[in-house]
Amino acid sequence: MIKDFFVKKKKYVTVPSQKAKQEVPEGIMKKCPQCKKIMYAKELKKNLYICQSCGYHYPLTAYERVEILFDKGSFEEFDREMISENPLDFSGYLEKLDKDREKTGLNEAVVTGKGKINGYSTVVAVMDSRFRMGSMGSVVGEKIARSIERAMELNLPVIIFTASGGARMQEGMLSLMQMAKTSAVLKQFSDDGGLFITVMTHPTTGGVTASFASLGDYNFAEPGALIGFAGRRVIEQTIREELPEDFQTAEFLLKHGQLDKVIPRDELKETLSTVLSIHTGGGEK
Repeated sequence: MIKDFFVKKKKYVTVPSQKAKQEVPEGIMKKCPQCKKIMYAKELKKNLYICQSCGYHYPLTAYERVEILFDKGSFEEFDREMISENPLDFSGYLEKLDKDREKTGLNEAVVTGKGKINGYSTVVAVMDSRFRMGSMGSVVGEKIARSIERAMELNLPVIIFTASGGARMQEGMLSLMQMAKTSAVLKQFSDDGGLFITVMTHPTTGGVTASFASLGDYNFAEPGALIGFAGRRVIEQTIREELPEDFQTAEFLLKHGQLDKVIPRDELKETLSTVLSIHTGGGEK
């Protein structure tokens, strides 16, 4: 009798909680990682994935950013079919690439193409941190270099949205070479009179920061983005000093003259179209 009593009590406690879980389908609600506020996923999307409570900017996928930024139906993707190989025969690398392709629907960590922002044509490269943490390998560097070369051919500006953990170690020196390659083609683009805008998003680190991410005619960033080369812990251990709490944030870099502006996502399209308007004499291109 006593045993039956406890068994029934346990059943009484667990059954309602299982029903409660079934009443809220997965993906309906989102919890802000910064302020912990719970909100409807649809409302979050409508607000461009910005928390209405604290202003936290959720990371975007490459195609989400394209959808938010470009005029409907104007985006044309470049080099979608390009995929990485395994030049150093690094163990397990191809399997990891396959998993990321399946998980993200992308062939690599950057999407490139051209489109219109409020009527102004531009070439764009958008990095996606879901694919190998946005690391820069041979294909990422090649796609970015090709997009800049196309911009020169089409006489269009270039905008790059960065989101990266740095160079891809599985490709060794071939990965590091992309820093020089992208910087060299940007020098040609600049000498040709081209306009280059970078928008650094969370996180932008390592070799990407040390190369094309910092070479814009305009260097913008989203609020709260982590931007830097070496990690905070490495720097503190090297200089034997404690760094400021906001070190390597977009706001810290702006305060120290390393950015031109920190722009909330809901103001970004208008800001970019204004800059494009100024550099095209107010007319469409």
